[in-house]
Amino acid sequence: MAARSAPSCHLRLEWVYGYRGHQCRNNLYYTAAKEIVYFVAGVGVVYSPREHRQKFYRGHSDDIISLALHPERVLVATGQVGKEPYICVWDSYTVQTISVLKDVHTHGIACLAFDLDGQRLVSVGLDSKNAVCVWDWKRGKMLSMAPGHTDRIFDISWDLYQPNKLVSCGVKHIKFWSLCGNALTPKRGVFGKTGDLQTILCLACARDELTYSGALNGDIYVWKGINLIRTIQGAHTAGIFSMNACEEGFATGGRDGCIRLWDLTFKPITVIDLRETDQGYKGLSVRSVCWRGDHILVGTQDSEIFEIVVHERKKPFLIMQGHCEGELWALAIHPTKPLAVTGSDDRSVRIWSLVDHALIARCNMEEPIRCAAVNVDGIHLALGMKDGSFTVLRVRDMTEVVHIKDRKEAIHELKYSPDGTYLAVGCNDSSVDIYGVSQRYKKMGECVGSLSFITHLDWSSDSRYLQTNDGNGKRLFYRMPGGKEVTNKDETKGVHWASWTCVSGLEVNGIWPKYSDINDINSVDGNYIGQVLVTADDYGIVKLFRYPCLRKGAKFRKYIGHSAHVTNVRWSHDHQWVISIGGADHAVFQWRFIPERKLKDALHIAPQESLADSNSDESDSDLSDVPELDSEIEQETQLTYRRQVYKEDLPQLKEQYKEKQKSGTSKRRERAPGNSIRLHFVHGYRGYDCRSNLFYTQIGEIVYHVAAVGVIYNRQQNTQRFYLGHDDDILCLAIHPLKDYVATGQVGRDPSIHIWDTETIKPLSILKGYHQYGVCAVDFSADGKRLASVGIDESHTVVLWDWKKGEKLSIARGSKDKIFVVKMNPYVPDKLITAGIKHMKFWRRAGGGLVGRKGYIGTLGKNETMMCAVYGWTEEMAFSGTSTGDVCIWRDIFLVKTVKAHDGPVFSMHALEKGFVTGGKDGVVALWDDSFERCLKTYAIKRAALAPGSKGLLLEDNPSIRAISLGHGHILVGTKNGEILEVDKSGPITLLVQGHMEGEVWGLAIHPYLPICATVSDDKTLRIWDLSPSHCMLAVRKLKKGGRCCCFSPDGKALAVGLCDGSFLMANADTLEDLVSFHHRKDIISDIRFSPGSGKYLAVASHDSFVDIYNVMSSKRVGICKGATSYITHIDWDIRGKLLQVNTGAKEQLFFEAPRGKRQTIPRMEVEKIGWASWTSVLGLCCEGIWPVIGEVTDITASCLTHDKMVLATGDDLGFVKLFRYPAKGKFGKFKRYVAHSTQVTNVRWTCDDSMLVTLGGADMSLMVWTNEMEGSREKRPCDSEESDTGSEEDGGYDSDVTRENEISYTIRALSTNIRPMFGIKPHLQQKEPSIDERQGIVR
Repeated sequence: MAARSAPSCHLRLEWVYGYRGHQCRNNLYYTAAKEIVYFVAGVGVVYSPREHRQKFYRGHSDDIISLALHPERVLVATGQVGKEPYICVWDSYTVQTISVLKDVHTHGIACLAFDLDGQRLVSVGLDSKNAVCVWDWKRGKMLSMAPGHTDRIFDISWDLYQPNKLVSCGVKHIKFWSLCGNALTPKRGVFGKTGDLQTILCLACARDELTYSGALNGDIYVWKGINLIRTIQGAHTAGIFSMNACEEGFATGGRDGCIRLWDLTFKPITVIDLRETDQGYKGLSVRSVCWRGDHILVGTQDSEIFEIVVHERKKPFLIMQGHCEGELWALAIHPTKPLAVTGSDDRSVRIWSLVDHALIARCNMEEPIRCAAVNVDGIHLALGMKDGSFTVLRVRDMTEVVHIKDRKEAIHELKYSPDGTYLAVGCNDSSVDIYGVSQRYKKMGECVGSLSFITHLDWSSDSRYLQTNDGNGKRLFYRMPGGKEVTNKDETKGVHWASWTCVSGLEVNGIWPKYSDINDINSVDGNYIGQVLVTADDYGIVKLFRYPCLRKGAKFRKYIGHSAHVTNVRWSHDHQWVISIGGADHAVFQWRFIPERKLKDALHIAPQESLADSNSDESDSDLSDVPELDSEIEQETQLTYRRQVYKEDLPQLKEQYKEKQKSGTSKRRERAPGNSIRLHFVHGYRGYDCRSNLFYTQIGEIVYHVAAVGVIYNRQQNTQRFYLGHDDDILCLAIHPLKDYVATGQVGRDPSIHIWDTETIKPLSILKGYHQYGVCAVDFSADGKRLASVGIDESHTVVLWDWKKGEKLSIARGSKDKIFVVKMNPYVPDKLITAGIKHMKFWRRAGGGLVGRKGYIGTLGKNETMMCAVYGWTEEMAFSGTSTGDVCIWRDIFLVKTVKAHDGPVFSMHALEKGFVTGGKDGVVALWDDSFERCLKTYAIKRAALAPGSKGLLLEDNPSIRAISLGHGHILVGTKNGEILEVDKSGPITLLVQGHMEGEVWGLAIHPYLPICATVSDDKTLRIWDLSPSHCMLAVRKLKKGGRCCCFSPDGKALAVGLCDGSFLMANADTLEDLVSFHHRKDIISDIRFSPGSGKYLAVASHDSFVDIYNVMSSKRVGICKGATSYITHIDWDIRGKLLQVNTGAKEQLFFEAPRGKRQTIPRMEVEKIGWASWTSVLGLCCEGIWPVIGEVTDITASCLTHDKMVLATGDDLGFVKLFRYPAKGKFGKFKRYVAHSTQVTNVRWTCDDSMLVTLGGADMSLMVWTNEMEGSREKRPCDSEESDTGSEEDGGYDSDVTRENEISYTIRALSTNIRPMFGIKPHLQQKEPSIDERQGIVR
């Protein structure tokens, strides 16, 4: 199954024949190195006439249509078309990107111009307003933008003698612009009586406010200020397309084929009429001129470039030719010589020398040409025409042999048989005709099996069979020469085909993506010797596949350059080159084929730098012979973090529902309760899908995240402080180099990144607007001024920020697969790396974009998944940890060596002053020297090494390590199981924090009289936690199955646990050993409760819709409550232990008599009169008010009433914990709301004395402990995240948002003050009036 991996050979672009003359002007210049720069298709070309060599800039993803040269004549700016077109500024010497300007224009970029000192660039868009935009191109920043004109703009130029002035011209207008601050203001030129109002095509600025412009009728208009002062009539006899200013004066070129040179005052010097020269022809039209010294460059409408030496102006030198406008489809290769033949709708047939890179013959035909073929002896050339005829020429002198017209529709394909006796001609009327070559092309046969136009033909090697493809994708076989169709498959089984150019057939199945329309691959050519196949498609891409290529969706390498559809592609006769031709760009590309063995010598060709979106970036579309993904990584790549409802959607949803509900809420609603809660301690750490998210702060506290909370843990005092600014899962965390600020990124529709201070826990900056669904990686630069972030949208966008200003600096698409880490280069703030699934990319900032280069692996390894990365001791060195346990060492972008570091993935890596530390799935922390030569020490995370001061117990030896950080003489380790450990250099390990492992946590029970609670989770553990100051896990027991509920007996000695398989057990609450277990149900046990008092009965509710009642003493089932139509969600006993209240998934509130389980009907009003031992129900009149306005999209999963029956706490699907007054009668009660859990709050319980509320987050696996603050006892604090659903308009009461706003102190000053406290005055600030900003300390 070789086709599963991309071929290991490569194509390198060697030559492009053509020049874009049509629909473009002023796109041809001399660089400082006397090279010639222009563009064709999607490629910028730098041609050296001295060496006859071309270099290519390939940073664009579509047709280039505009070009400007920097005043120093080394840098070039090019603009492209497309839905999201961008401008690239690149170096004509190295052909590398310097800056990318994007996200402003749409449709395309029509013109570009640099200002006099080259600092600014102006661009004009192709959008409906023809927007004019001025850029600070080095920073990639737009300075100013204004609508240009209602009609097309053809040229724009900076006034080189007056700063901040520009001139633009176009259809029936000329405008004079001034740039003041960031405002661009135009004034229209006044034509007056001096000349007719007409279209101006080009312009040049001169001294004394003079502007010269070329008009459509061939006159030159001279402007002073904004007024037309004179015209030079008849400068050309038709439109003047190009005007170029240089030291000697001006050159103009027009549609009349003339070049005129003018002195600095615009007096004529000389005329050169190209139509009259040797190379000239009727209809030659000049699109571009460039005059330098005694050389003039001329670009024509028909894709020629001439170079004229002024004193030999009668002999222009033709340095480039290409096909003219019209589609280019015909391509044939000479069978014995390095020649290629092309024919186009411009009616010309051309023969190119692949060795000399030159046109050696051309001949004009009567009709547009659609296909070509050369006979095996190389004597005859057959051309198929658009009108249904075909012509045969002698290759030697291009004289006609025959011209035959048997058909009315276009001839799309023709081929000579391998023995040279026949010519097969395929027509769009779905027939193939066979002609005898030696019989002067007499018709010998006809093939008529197809129902659609013929697209491809191939002869068998013995010339006895022909296979065809048609527009329906059908493949048919015919016997030659008669043309009888072969229907018996066995007959064609062993046939060897002389060539393979068909797009359908078993051998080329793999070229089709798995889901594709059958017509988007236009051409294929098989190279039997090299076992490679080259294809051309409608998206402008040339691809290399292995041949044969049997399975759909095979891997390939891809090459970009053609802009629109590539119509044809062929191997040269000796397989040294591949020739591809572009339909609309009518360019001929010549690619050199670099076989496998030569790749090693040609290392430099691999990393063709590219903008992330183009070039052979995703080319080697992942080798799939990499070992299977590690199970943990596999699991993680499947997480999508998508939400049905995002917090951002709530205000909108509320409005919608409020409209519906207007009528229903006439009752006056209860006030919110006086009590409030404050987050006190969180058990848990997010390790299962995050890495490197755990650090020491400046003062030795520990910062990490869990659920939606940033946690700062003080290990001396065992206390926590919280950053509660996020409203959904935090997925990543990075610490500022000074270790006092932290950046955290969250899940969201438009997810935000918060940068906050670990001392004050206040936000310093919040960044949003450029990611989707979530932010999965962040990193600060070494100077702490910039931040890089990666999103979890489809293309894993990478953004570089100036975080203090809240400004996006650069943005690029990262990869189609998940990116796990982004790291900024500590030595060069403009460089960074990203690593992820089969992805290691080295980026550098280029203005508003980032240019990425794939890590080049060479023969050293396979394309592996990278889980972590760091920079080494120089800017060139980088290190990454792979999913197979290796550490890869990179220099620049090349893999230098790999070192085996761990068994299983290397998840975390940290650079030290001297050396590195790594952690892996094998549960080992390894210390390395500075070159990864030697492993100096390893620490295994084992239970035996746990120190006595630990705040919990290690569940297993060698847990998978997800984060490592060093500081304060210790190594900090975070594990997949949610534990945070501190490893002393000498070996002992202290466990500081822990939570449940992966899987949802639902079961929660509070001890009847001690400050402890029990939890049970899908992670198959039952745990006992201490809620008193020691905040630790006291005991843990592994279960055979995950559990969903638990309950202490009234005396606190037994603990009942309901499991996910329908069984439940009772354990000793102290030792957690089994007392008894039962298995009567098949589905999840969802709630379990001892009856009050002596705890005689145990009620067990299951998803089977039954509640079973057991006698605890006799261990027998004594009753079954039947009658629920859906799964049971909650159960509560009354005080006497005689009645059960049951809630179901169908929102039924049912009552059963205990212990028999007989169903009772109790009127709604009576329910609250009954004394309930506990209230955890979510239904009924007393808690009608807890259901929110948007009750349809969210579910209330849990509730719990305080023992004094005053406050009802609830938890819901959106992660909110809310407090209501009890009873909460009437709809939409007022409440206080708290965000800390991220997704679903699965359970809430008050402790035995109501002093604390304990909440569980389902998927965030955290256990949160909140202190209950009675009314009046609490000092007012900002960040009590309290607010009510339907605002407080109705009762004019307390609106927490207002109080909160009054109390927030905004530290986010826009650069007017430094964020860090500073002392003294910096030298450059001394003795200076404070600026207005500083005086007022403006908050913008």
